[in-house]
Amino acid sequence: MAHEVLGDATRAGEWRAVRLRVDGERIVGSDAEGLDRPLAGLTLLEAATVGGEPLAVDALASALGQVVRASPASGRVAVAMSGGVDSAVALVRAGPRAVGVTLRLWQDPHGPSAERACCSTEAVAAARATCHDLGLPHVTLDLREGFREAVVEPFAAGYAAGDTPNPCARCNGAFRFDALLAFAERVGAEELWTGHYARVVEREGRLLVGRGADPDKDQSYMLSLLDPAQLRRIRFPLGGQSKAETRAEAAGAGLAAAGRAESQEACFLAGGDYRRFLERRGLSRAEGRIVDLEGKELGTHRGFWRFTPGQRRGLGIGVGRPLYVVGTDAAANAVVVGPREALAARRVEAEGRLYAPAERVSAKLRHRSAPVAARVSAANGGFVLELAEPAHAVAQGQVAALYDGDAVVGAGVIRRVA
Repeated sequence: MAHEVLGDATRAGEWRAVRLRVDGERIVGSDAEGLDRPLAGLTLLEAATVGGEPLAVDALASALGQVVRASPASGRVAVAMSGGVDSAVALVRAGPRAVGVTLRLWQDPHGPSAERACCSTEAVAAARATCHDLGLPHVTLDLREGFREAVVEPFAAGYAAGDTPNPCARCNGAFRFDALLAFAERVGAEELWTGHYARVVEREGRLLVGRGADPDKDQSYMLSLLDPAQLRRIRFPLGGQSKAETRAEAAGAGLAAAGRAESQEACFLAGGDYRRFLERRGLSRAEGRIVDLEGKELGTHRGFWRFTPGQRRGLGIGVGRPLYVVGTDAAANAVVVGPREALAARRVEAEGRLYAPAERVSAKLRHRSAPVAARVSAANGGFVLELAEPAHAVAQGQVAALYDGDAVVGAGVIRRVA
């Protein structure tokens, strides 16, 4: 039975709507102006290839994102599109049955460079243009509210509790891939491809996330919370090459994305400072104490959540020797500082899981930190790491990714450091 779906869009104060009558996987009627061709008689995926006036295409995308589906088809691949060069090359490699999909996610409207975020309106338009230039369908999924609830709110809550959360690992570890795999199922795609610099490796019959070949672009840490059970349907086609090789491949294919700038991490900040963002989210600027390890007051601050373990600059105190943030006390609104040796951690407890049996691992405890050798043991709801040498600036809320060689054999959120 046919049903109606309405999509709309606004740009620069103008509004446009598209109304579709859909029966199964096909459009049987439409009310849509400004498109390059009529929609009646097209499948939903065929309609996702139609161009036209930008506002009209935005409205069509809004409608299609709600209802698009297709029966399973051999060789069909869903490709996550960010608008950048990596996903554009992944799309080309996926072949003539590829379907591009971009997630429209919530971002701070006060951010100074929203256009560079991987989920911005501009990024969606760039991803769509890449697909349409190749005659391929592109679908936009509006997940702004779900993303805000699943990623943005926990980010703010983590800082309010005294943690240093990693929103990108949380997003990639659950929210983003759950949505993308569900989309792949809807459109009958056999696999989901992304432009991440990582690999899928097999260890004793288990599929695990593996490091990318380019150490400067390796994204396995950010993917470490991804459920290995999902890897049977996921491919990372760029995992075996460098970023320079990807840009050269894009240029050779004549892709407009070849010279596009990198997208930002923590995309919802839209290029803004996270401290100002948290202020706008209501975190208190109440004055508190900066104290040493014995509790002696050395200065004051305007919000403990502005500080993270290992931080040295911005303390505003002078005692004649280098001091670092050792930790924060949310209940007391206090920042604790001490010498660098006070940052040394030998034991880390994390909430997460081991994906494969392991006793000795290489633990990466922060995105930019060097890995450290550790002995790991399973614990209730997670695991415990006994570090072979002290690690500095380990923070609650960050992700501990455990490697055996190039394979991620476990991951979790750090809950206690000693």
